[in-house]
Amino acid sequence: MAMRADFIWMNGKLIPWDQAQVHVFTHALHYGSSAFEGIRVYETAQGPAIFRGVEHYERLHYSCKVARIPVPYTVVEFMQATFDVVKANQQRSAYVRPLVFRGYNTLGVDGRGCPVETIVASVPWGAYLGKEGLENGVDVQVSSWRRMAPDTLNALAKIGGQYVNSQNVVMEAKDNGFTEGIALDVNGYVSEGSGENIFLILKGQIYTPPLGNSILGGITRQCAIAIAEDFGYSVKESVIPREMLYLADEIFFTGTAAEITPVRSVDRLAVGEGKRGPITEKIQARFFGIVEGELPDTHGWLTPID
Repeated sequence: MAMRADFIWMNGKLIPWDQAQVHVFTHALHYGSSAFEGIRVYETAQGPAIFRGVEHYERLHYSCKVARIPVPYTVVEFMQATFDVVKANQQRSAYVRPLVFRGYNTLGVDGRGCPVETIVASVPWGAYLGKEGLENGVDVQVSSWRRMAPDTLNALAKIGGQYVNSQNVVMEAKDNGFTEGIALDVNGYVSEGSGENIFLILKGQIYTPPLGNSILGGITRQCAIAIAEDFGYSVKESVIPREMLYLADEIFFTGTAAEITPVRSVDRLAVGEGKRGPITEKIQARFFGIVEGELPDTHGWLTPID
C-alpha cells in the first residue's frame, strides 16, 4: 500500500499532497543532488513527540554543506514545519522525510545554478524491517557490494545519489532470500547495512565500526551507545573483521527506520542462539520505553508536538 498523507510542507507552506510536484528536468532527479533525513514521530501518553528532531536537522544542514546546496531554512524553521505538517495530517505517529534538492534550470552536472527546493513530508510507517524482526531478529547476508572508498563519496552525509549503493546492497540481499545486507568497506572490514548502523556483542563487550569505516554517523547509533553506557556496558568503536560477524553472540542494527532490530543469522550462520540476545533486548526495551513515553526521557531526545 502506498504511503501518503493529506498535506505536505513544500517551500515554506502547507499544500495538498497531490500538488507537491516537480518538473521532470529537476536536477536531483538526474544527478542525485539532494540531501535528506528520516525522523520518527512517536505516540506517547503525553501526545506525539519528535525523536531527536534538532539533531536530524543539524545533520541535514551538514549534508547540504558537503553537497554545496544552500539550505533555505534554519533548524528552528524545520522543526516548526514538522509540527505544522504532522498536525495538519492529524497524525499521532509518523515517519517524517525532509528533503532539500536542486530543482530545474540546467542539465549541466554542476547544478549550482538551479533553484533549491525543500519539502517536509509526514507519512504513516511501521517497523522498517518488520514487527516480527524486532522481536525475533532478521536474516542477513554480507553483501558483494562494498561501501564507498575514501575520497569517492561522502559517507558521513545523507546525500541522495549515494543511496544507489544502498539500493544495490538491499536488492541483492532480498533477491537472495535475506531481509538485509551488511556491506564491508573498501578494505574488507564491516561497515553498515543499506540503511542501518551495526553493533555486535562478543563475550559481553559491545563493538561498533568507527566513522572511518565508511559509515553514516547515525543518530539512533548514538542513542544505542548512550543506553548501553547507562547499563554499564562499554562500547568499543573498533575495526571489525568480517569473521567477527560469525563469532558474535549478538548483533543488532540501529537506525531511525530500523530502530533497534536484532540480527539472528549472517550468511545462514546463526548469531548466538539464533534469536534476540539478552543485551540487545535490554537496549531495545530501554529505547522503546523512552520513545513511547513510558520511561523517563533522561537524555532529552523527545520534543512534544502539542
